[in-house]
Amino acid sequence: MRQLCPPGGPPDLAALYGYPTGLNRAWVRANMIESIDGAAAVDGRSGGLSGPADREVFGLLRALADVILVGAGTARAEKYRPARIRPQWAGLRAGRPAAPPIAVLSGRLDLDLDGPLLTAAAPGARTIVITSAAAPADRRAAAAAHAEVILAGDRQVDVAAAVGALAHRGQHRILAEGGPHLLGQLARTGLLDELCVTVSPVLAGGPAGRIIQGPDGGAAPARAELAHVLADRSYLFCRYLISAGPGSRPD
Repeated sequence: MRQLCPPGGPPDLAALYGYPTGLNRAWVRANMIESIDGAAAVDGRSGGLSGPADREVFGLLRALADVILVGAGTARAEKYRPARIRPQWAGLRAGRPAAPPIAVLSGRLDLDLDGPLLTAAAPGARTIVITSAAAPADRRAAAAAHAEVILAGDRQVDVAAAVGALAHRGQHRILAEGGPHLLGQLARTGLLDELCVTVSPVLAGGPAGRIIQGPDGGAAPARAELAHVLADRSYLFCRYLISAGPGSRPD
């Protein structure tokens, strides 16, 4: 087992978490945290489970990504703002915008369309709002005033179409940060390529849900291969590669 921050210095985390080279299709990586008893949040937010090393890996994964994909509920609950990359990872952005844009999925556009997530993004990394053709036209126009708007689906957001639209823009390295329902959709459609899970040394108890959820109680079972495990101050950092599911991979 590797240690994230050993006395001799950390391992090459960027290499350990690097995406496959020469990608010509979308590669969807999810990053989530859970307690040792399986809770995805404490008091409705994942931040209650986090720690310094988890935030370090969180920042690295953002620096490696082309775009960060998140559901509207998570964006609201976690008070999302445009991504900012820590100085130690800035070199990983060479040839790309200084930070990856946030792409938020929202079927009803139930977002603060004048909030910082949309209005405070840098010009080279404008927030992307992914919605459906059924979303209210006035809300779509209001979102387009500050963000890029992508239509993916007619009556509701089609997550496969959303991933395909991002890949078509050249944003192949997709980091999904939740929530559990978005991850459930990605898993059910066979779009999830890997899952990074931080196991927090917290006994959460209570009614908190799991990191992957869905209307039918979950996704079809899929096999996963453990790529690595790191440890730091009783936190575990697991990276799994997911076997291809039934869905088609967007180019």
